[in-house]
Amino acid sequence: MSRPITRPLKKDALPSAIKPLKPVLLSESPRPSLLAPNIRALSWSPTGSLIATCTSAHIRIWSSERLNVKNSTEIRSGHNGSFSGGPGGSGSAVEQVAFSPTTEHVLGSTGQDGGVRLWDVRVPGGAAGGGKGTQLADCKVGDPALFLTWHPNGQEMLVGTKDDNVHAVDVRRMMDFDSSSNNWAMESTNCTPSANKASSARYYAMCFSNSGREVFATTGDGPVKLLDYPSMSTLHSLPGHSYATYAVQHSPRGDWLAVGGGDSIISLWDTNDWHCAHTLTSHASAVRDISFSFDGAYLVAGSGTDARDGTSGIDIYHADTGDVAHTIDTSNPVTVAAWHPYKYWLAYAGDPGGLKLIGPGSVAV
Repeated sequence: MSRPITRPLKKDALPSAIKPLKPVLLSESPRPSLLAPNIRALSWSPTGSLIATCTSAHIRIWSSERLNVKNSTEIRSGHNGSFSGGPGGSGSAVEQVAFSPTTEHVLGSTGQDGGVRLWDVRVPGGAAGGGKGTQLADCKVGDPALFLTWHPNGQEMLVGTKDDNVHAVDVRRMMDFDSSSNNWAMESTNCTPSANKASSARYYAMCFSNSGREVFATTGDGPVKLLDYPSMSTLHSLPGHSYATYAVQHSPRGDWLAVGGGDSIISLWDTNDWHCAHTLTSHASAVRDISFSFDGAYLVAGSGTDARDGTSGIDIYHADTGDVAHTIDTSNPVTVAAWHPYKYWLAYAGDPGGLKLIGPGSVAV
């Protein structure tokens, strides 16, 4: 494989580096569909060697180096309503997948069955293969889930549910000295902010700050709440949107907070004094997904819910100026997009056939 881009690129150098890179389709079928599958979420592993997606009731994990479907792993009916080995059904929809930030092969998922699950997804020759994934642990949080986000320490998750509750999920890895094997355990505790309990306002997404001491939370009435963690008390409110906010991300450098809303706007907040420095307005539908590049210099977004909702193309924004540094052509609106953890590679969904990657197999500068 060609040497990837690993050094930061200035704004004027980005277009010449990205433009030659052609999207690679990761299709589950030898004859890709002309329709766009409903990929609800995607996540890179910490090293960027794996990419997880969820579509309907199933989870698929791709290798970013061996792009053939034969080198992927499918977890079928991963959220079937069963817990800790009990009987289950045919499978509920998977809402979110997210890799642990500290353990390469560990994936968290949550779905319509109200459960949170932990998977070992090593392939090939690992614990996952043959269309199966090894479930490490699970717990039930109640209503169907809206979001899942990991704490930077890889030992905790926050999960929001449709009954307007937020749950802290403790994830522990324990060594069995008798068998020299690792066991995992999960335990859920309701940590819904007290103000939310009083007002029944909904949180659509949350993310931790880089330090893990704060949580940024989008709300149904627009403002983004800055919460202390683990007390979940409100420290500050950022009233920058006129509609519900759906996506929030803290930049890797820590200097920017990006918020996407139902008003089709992305607001960029300077974390030094918490003022809104830029509003990004090129989207035509609700912004539901945001991702910063590894150096925090650029961001992309997913908007809309399907091929008919929004406009095509991926705008790559320069965070410091708010300008569009480059636009990647797509057939359909992009619903979810995510940068590689330390390269200028980009994964996105929304186009016909399935997941697409920009970067792998291409000549990089």
